[in-house]
Parts: sequence; structure tokens; C-alpha cells
Amino acid sequence: MPIQHSETVSQDAARRAEQLQDQIRAHNHRYYVLNAPTISDAEYDALLVELQKLEERHPELATPDSPTQRVGTEPAEAFGKVEHSTPILSLDKASNAEEIWKWWERVSKELPPDADDPAWVVEPKLDGLTVVLHYEDGLFIRGATRGDGYVGEDVTTNLRTVPTLPLHIPIPLSSDIDSGGERESNRSQISIPGRLVVRGEAIMLIEDFERLNEREVAAKSKPFANPRNAAAGSLRQLDPSITAERPLTMLAYAIVDADGAVPDTQWETLAYLRELGFGVPDPVARFESIEDLIVYCQGWIEKRDQMPYEVDGLVIKVDRLATREAMGVVGRAPRGAVAFKFPGREATTELLDIGVNVGRTGALVPYAVLAPVEVGGVTIRKATLHNFEDMRRKDIRIGDRVIVRRAGDVIPYVVGPVVEDRAGDESVYQTPQVCPSCGEPVVSPAGQIAVNCINVECPEQRVQRISHFVGVMDIDGMGERTAELLVDRGLIRTAADLYSLNREELLALEGFAEKSTENLLVAIEAARERPLAQVIAALGIPGVGGIVSRTLSRHYSTIHELRQAEMEELEAIEGIGPHTAEAIVTWFGRRKNRAFVEKLDRVGVNLEGEGRVQPAAGPLENTTFVISGTLSQPRREIATLIEDHGGKVTSSVSRNTDFLVVGDSPGRTKVRRARQLGTPVIDEEQLRAMTDAKNGTPDPPAQQV
Repeated sequence: MPIQHSETVSQDAARRAEQLQDQIRAHNHRYYVLNAPTISDAEYDALLVELQKLEERHPELATPDSPTQRVGTEPAEAFGKVEHSTPILSLDKASNAEEIWKWWERVSKELPPDADDPAWVVEPKLDGLTVVLHYEDGLFIRGATRGDGYVGEDVTTNLRTVPTLPLHIPIPLSSDIDSGGERESNRSQISIPGRLVVRGEAIMLIEDFERLNEREVAAKSKPFANPRNAAAGSLRQLDPSITAERPLTMLAYAIVDADGAVPDTQWETLAYLRELGFGVPDPVARFESIEDLIVYCQGWIEKRDQMPYEVDGLVIKVDRLATREAMGVVGRAPRGAVAFKFPGREATTELLDIGVNVGRTGALVPYAVLAPVEVGGVTIRKATLHNFEDMRRKDIRIGDRVIVRRAGDVIPYVVGPVVEDRAGDESVYQTPQVCPSCGEPVVSPAGQIAVNCINVECPEQRVQRISHFVGVMDIDGMGERTAELLVDRGLIRTAADLYSLNREELLALEGFAEKSTENLLVAIEAARERPLAQVIAALGIPGVGGIVSRTLSRHYSTIHELRQAEMEELEAIEGIGPHTAEAIVTWFGRRKNRAFVEKLDRVGVNLEGEGRVQPAAGPLENTTFVISGTLSQPRREIATLIEDHGGKVTSSVSRNTDFLVVGDSPGRTKVRRARQLGTPVIDEEQLRAMTDAKNGTPDPPAQQV
């Protein structure tokens, strides 16, 4: 309804209030009805706070249909309507310790004179879809969304498909089931009102959400932006069979109404709901000190990612329900509870341009240049776009309004575009055909999403490539900062130039003394005689690490033989797949890369190997291993141990793999593949026990990873 302004209210204030009401109504509709929000929670909260403050200064602006007098929006017409017996209200918000103090100082004035000393319960603020569940005589009969707080949508049929929602309470204990029904249920003594109305949240666990999105991408469908949208959209499907396919979880946290005895504190209510068979939020805590409560809340800001589901804050509630009810309601929220909001991790802003970074291995990685926006207390101007395939799948365009997310302390990334905000002049970004740093053609191996520059002289990669070479060749006394200094002074362009450095050049550099210079020159000299396997690994060929380089050095007498190898010949070598073979042929096919190898030859680096080596005899004979994770020694030394005892080492798990050896933080892909194939997974201790075996290869138990 139009806002009428009096003489005490300026025309500008009335106009602004009307604008804010219209904006918030529109965003409520997109969020609750269409499940397609176009602004972040933090931006929405800012609009609502501005309107609240405006109406507090001018109460006559608070019209009956103002969003501040409601809790959401009208239910969708596709579902039947359910009128709530008790209003399902939302909460006021606090974003820091000071605001929690102010909340309590304000509302504590409403405590009843005979109230006990206050205590508070703190629960996770679940980020899903609020639902109200009706039970009669222990049977689930109806479920509805919150809607506008007074009337919700009837989603009973869909809720019945959620496996974590009890259709009958109490849920029997496992011991009752095991007894075959010969004795009474342990929960039969629990008092259950004839009518019980429970408030809860339909959510999606992060692990389930990631698996759902993997399925969506595999089916060429658009992935969900976040678990909240996935949960809300899944529960509000007109076809219940679609809801049944979605991994929804139901958690309960309040009793809305009952016609019998129920607990009289929030802490006991959560225990009671758990006893009935409901899932409840976890962790929860109870405090009798507001100071301890605040410390607890602040501590969870950094630990929020430890929870298995998305939370956007914590809910603080006065524990005794009668006290909370006596404190009353102000506007749209009860006085006896408040939401402690974590810093927002999503925001929307304009994507001004798309840039490209070039990594050590030459991988081209796109990033977004953004109009500055605050996310999680940090001003963001750039965000990763992951890779070009991800950009195409999400249809991200220059000029789009995009959703930016920052989880914890990780690099911010672009979730996707707000397609509804497009004006028509946005431009589709074209994947580069040449490296933006050196101008050389890029490569994109078949079956892979990576786009790579493989030029060893690429300026953007120069320092990192030299640092990689130095690390693999075990040149002690030289780190990335030294490599950067040598490059900046023009003393080296590639790693081959290291072998031409002289004492005078190094002593002229800041930080180089006689001893450090001598040590570095000795280390460089020693690196001329490294085995061919190390030299191959040091080249930085995509996909060619320590294991593959050892395999190659045992098949070719010199690096020049390897350079002339063709795809079919390389693929015939066990442990060399088609992608790796293609990467090797492509790398040696570049003129500047061949020139780099020739320079290594001229400066005296060893480029000869052992030639074709027959496998050693030993207890690991005819046994193939794959190594993953961090072990007690470098991976190449573990590989040597295996080969010296007759075994073979390959880089990827296949049907020919006999054992996967894992250390700390093994690769998920390798472990998953081993499980799929039934390949035994062992640790280093078990491997060493196998090398000590005298009579054949033992069959150690697989380690659970």
C-alpha cells in the first residue's frame, strides 16, 4: 500500500521507505518462491536494516504490509496452504560481541521479576528451508514451509520422501529391532502428546551437495549454486519423485505446539527431540555466563567449515521456555533469542574483465577482475574462475553481475552469473590460443580441461620453472628468491644458464658472501652428474614426474632417443598413458624446448641413462606398485627400493596395479580408483615388510584410507 507521509516525515523519507519495501518484497519473492536469489544474504540484510531504522525513526512509515511486519513471502500457488497455529517468526541479528551485549542489555529489561538466573543455549544457524512438522498420536500427518510465518505451503508428500524425517515417533532403538519385538521398546515410556508440532530445517550436507552437483554436471544439467538453494529447490518440487532422488536431511530444534507435557527448557527440548528419533543440530552448548557465551560464538567464526553442513551463524536462545515467552515479541522477532551472524561469504558484483595467470607448469588459469566488493570482511577485486571449461559450463561473461564466494581463508571464486540481470551487451570470453606471456601457441591435451604453455623460456614461468629444476636436481643453497634475483639481474634466462654462472657475478649480488657463493657453485657442479631420470623430471613436462621419468630413463639410453620417440612407441611402455605420451611428444616438438635440452648438453649435464634395464630379481618380482602421499623418504627413493627388490612402479592405478602404497595426504583419485578395482592399499611399513620377505611376496592386509 502507498505510504502516506505527515508533516513530520519528509517526502524523501517516505519515498525511500516505499523503495525499500518494494525491493525487499521482490527479493523475498525470488528467494522463497522462485528459489533464484539475485543478491547475497549480507546485501539483503543491509536493505532490511535500513528499512527498520527508517521505520523506528518514523513509526508512521511502518505500514501493515511492510516486510518488517512479516517473515518472508506469500506461499506458491502450486501447493496447498497450511495456516500455522502459532506464528513461525524469524530472529533479530547480531554480528559481533558488542551487538550481543546490546541485545541482552535491551531484552533483559523484559525478564519476569520471578525469573531464575538466566542461561542460554547456542545452536548452529542452519542454512536451509524452515519446515513445520505435525504429528498426531505419534504419526506424521502434515508438513509445511514457513511461508510468511502465518501461512505456509503444504509439502507433506515431499517431506515423506526425506529419509531422516520420522514418519512415526518415537523411532525404535536398534536394540529393540534386534530383539525381534519380543520386549517393549525402550522408548515406549517417553511421553508423547497426542498432537505435537515441531519446527525444523530441511538441509543438504556439504558432502551430499557435492555428489549431487557431480551428478548434475555428468547429466549436462546446471549445478546448484549452494546447498541452501539445492535443499529449498528439492523440497519444493511438484513431482515428489524428484525430491526422493535428492539427498535431503531434516534437523529439528523446537516444539511449536503440543497438547501434552513437553520439556520446559531448550536444552531439554533438544534432548527430547533426539530421543523421539529426530536429528538435531550439532554442536550445541549451554552457558550461564554471557561472557563465556560470546567467547564461544566468536570462536566458531574460524571453525565454521568444520561443520558438515552450511551455517551462516549461531542462534542464541534463553534456555527456559516460559521466560522466553514472557519476554514477548517485538515486530517480527522474539526478544528472547538472537542470531549471531558470521561475516558474509557471498556477494554480487560486476565482472569487469577476465585475466589469465600462467603457472609453473604452464597451466593457464583464468581469473575475474571485479568491481570491488566486501566478502567476509575483506574487499575483493579479483577472484578465480577455476578453468576455462568451468567458465563455459557456467556461461560466465564479461559484463555479467556475478556471485562471488569466499569460504574461510581460501581464494575467492566466482560461483556463477546472475543471468536475470543481463542487459544484452555482455561478451563471451574466448579461450586463448596463444600464451599471454610469451605468445607461443598453447596446448590442450585431448580428454583434459587444462590449457598449457610449454615454452621453457616463457617470461611468466621463468622463475618458477628454474625453481622447479633446482629442486628436482637437488641444487642446495638456491631457493626461489635467489632464482628471482638472478633472473632480474639478467644473469640467467633458463635453468641451463645456471651452469655458466661464475664466482664474480655471484659475489656482486646482495647477500652473497664467499662461503655461500662457494657452496652454491659446488652444488651446481654436482648437479651436472645427476641421473637421467632426475633430468627428465626437472624439464617440467606436464604429467612427467619422478615415477614416469624413472620409467623413461630405463627405456631410453639418452634423452636424445627419448626426444625422437613417437606416440605409439611411448604408449607401449607400461605406466605411460596416451595423455602422458602426447605431452612428451608435444613438449619435444617445440623448437625452444629442444634448444634448452641442447644447451644442457653443451654445459655438460648428464643426458645418458642406463638404457633398457632388466628388472631385478627379488621378493617383489612381477608385482606393480603405485605410490601416493608423503612418506618417510622422497618418492623416487621409495620407487628405487621397490625396483631394487624386483618390483615395478607406475604413476596411476589400473587393473595391472597390485598394491597402492600410501603416506600422509594421499591423492583422493588414486585411493578411490584402488577401492573401485579392489586393489590392496598398504602403508610404508607394510611395504618394507614385503621387501624383507624371503619366500615370495606376502599378502598384507589392506589399510583403510
